[in-house]
Amino acid sequence: MSAIAGLWRFEGQGEVARDLARMLAALRPYGSHDTAEWADGAVGLGRCLHRTLPEDRYDRQPLQTPDARLTLVADVRLDNREELAAALGQPTGSIANRCDAALLLDCLARWGERAVDRIIGDFAFACWDAADQTLLLARDYRGNRPLYFHRGDGMIAVASMAKGLHALAEVPYAPDLQTSADFLVLMPAAETPSFWQGIERVPPGTILSVTRSAIASRRYWQPARPDRAAPPRDYVEGLRHHLDQAVAARLRGAGTTVGAHLSSGWDSASVAATAARLLAGRGSVAAFTSVPEPDCAPVEDRWRFADEGPLAAQTAALYPNIEHVLLRTGRTSPLEMLDRDFFLFEMPLLNRCNMPWMLGILNEAKRRGIGVMLTGEIGNMSLSYAGEEYLPQLLREGRLIELARVSRALVRQGSMRWRGLASRLLLPFLPGGVEQAIRQRRWKLDHDPLAHTAVNRDVYRDVDLDKRARARGMDLAYRPWHDGFAMRMFVIGRNDPGNYHKGYLAGWGVDQRDPTNDRRLVDYMLAAPMDEFVRGGRFRSLPRRALADRLPAAVLDEPRKGLQAADWHLGFDSARASMREELARIAACAPAGNLLDLDRLSALERDWPTDGWGSEAVTQEYRLAMLRGVSVGHFLRKASQSNG
Repeated sequence: MSAIAGLWRFEGQGEVARDLARMLAALRPYGSHDTAEWADGAVGLGRCLHRTLPEDRYDRQPLQTPDARLTLVADVRLDNREELAAALGQPTGSIANRCDAALLLDCLARWGERAVDRIIGDFAFACWDAADQTLLLARDYRGNRPLYFHRGDGMIAVASMAKGLHALAEVPYAPDLQTSADFLVLMPAAETPSFWQGIERVPPGTILSVTRSAIASRRYWQPARPDRAAPPRDYVEGLRHHLDQAVAARLRGAGTTVGAHLSSGWDSASVAATAARLLAGRGSVAAFTSVPEPDCAPVEDRWRFADEGPLAAQTAALYPNIEHVLLRTGRTSPLEMLDRDFFLFEMPLLNRCNMPWMLGILNEAKRRGIGVMLTGEIGNMSLSYAGEEYLPQLLREGRLIELARVSRALVRQGSMRWRGLASRLLLPFLPGGVEQAIRQRRWKLDHDPLAHTAVNRDVYRDVDLDKRARARGMDLAYRPWHDGFAMRMFVIGRNDPGNYHKGYLAGWGVDQRDPTNDRRLVDYMLAAPMDEFVRGGRFRSLPRRALADRLPAAVLDEPRKGLQAADWHLGFDSARASMREELARIAACAPAGNLLDLDRLSALERDWPTDGWGSEAVTQEYRLAMLRGVSVGHFLRKASQSNG
């Protein structure tokens, strides 16, 4: 994994090599094994390398084609190396001693910007075309590797992280308040704005072509919708194949022991189990499960449970080469590492309540010398998608006979009740106000779109928040979706994980990899017919059938979900004094004071709960609004260089 940087001063003004060296020095925490750069007059490219793959020992970036037309720096792990070599007419054996960036350069030389349509894996790159005087910038479809740029007067600069751009005098050091406000209200990320003024992100699944006068953008990831007319196929075997392929690709460079998250859910369990199967006889899996402290408050939600350890243990017990590691981190303050997190991630963290167990896993992985950690972050949209949107979709399409058949099967199997079925069918189509009124009356749920956030409501007083949300595909009424494909595309694209992955690498030397977001697996599952997911009167039928020989029946049959960080309140409660001090510092920072509802946050601190930590009311006020408000407030005061 590399941190990359580039600088193009259109008229050749300034010291490109000197400025590029400053950028790379700032990025050194993300790649301490080697630094190299190339500069030719007005253009310079460089990279800081952190070796995570066997072929990284051959990495000599920046790389050039023999005719010196193309120069490339890339932060890349290619998962279809053999396929690309075959398409390029290269013998498979010839790529054994070539780094992934070298193979990527061959692809760009052969296919130009269309190379991104062929490459599979996690990547961000900058490629200079000397003949066309064009700089190509691109990221993988999910955004697993970050890439930012600054457009200035007569120049463009590129870097993996904002600190690389802040090394330049032209780039302002100040937060972007609109992005922080959107983040607080869970608005999907805008196309290019970042959390920093004057710095834009290359959107995931996009390639930019930069010239002196313009930037052209092309979104290359366009997955296919399910096709009812497609010929029948064995989707169970197809899912197994794609899962095996995805996990195998992410085992490259992991050594004899790979780390893995292991919860009680299907996704991380399937990834850990598949890794164990693939490593049988030659390696092992250290599977990490966060379990709550014994005095954790009871969870007041019948569809949630606190301790995922017992179900995770059943998965681990199926595989002799899984070492099950239980971690208790509930007494760790979620505010403990605010300053370090700011330096590593350069953005506020949405769910600080999860950071104690996340950091506990990373610390233990680092102690054990584990360099690769497998996760299952978007499995709900790919590997274990439930198919619940199929019912309103059938109603919308007027396929009433099929709707009746599927509904009867679901009710008979006990997957739904008739009353719940009616809600599932009707709520997606009701006007937002009517839908909210029904929820308020029946479930006593308040659907105020700002209730979960500490944003200052005056910020949105003169802004049509609902209109802005709709423009980004978000329904602030949170009605159920009636289009499963659209819902999954929205969730997959809602967040940008690149900074997190860079931060984990810099802070702990751990390369976090998610097989459930493998592009081939995601494309396959998005294109699978919807009826595959609700066969036999059960939701998640396709993954249930595919995983039946990999996971215990107890895991597959558990209708509830584990609650991450169920004991969050223990460390949070002990951090009250730190919370009070942080709120005082935030209040002294003008940007934070303007954006946040400081009166509400101060009132929450004064009215600190003594019990009821597992209730929905306390969760919304403290776990969501307060912790997220403090996370954003701390980012704003640090990014504003206010009060330390």
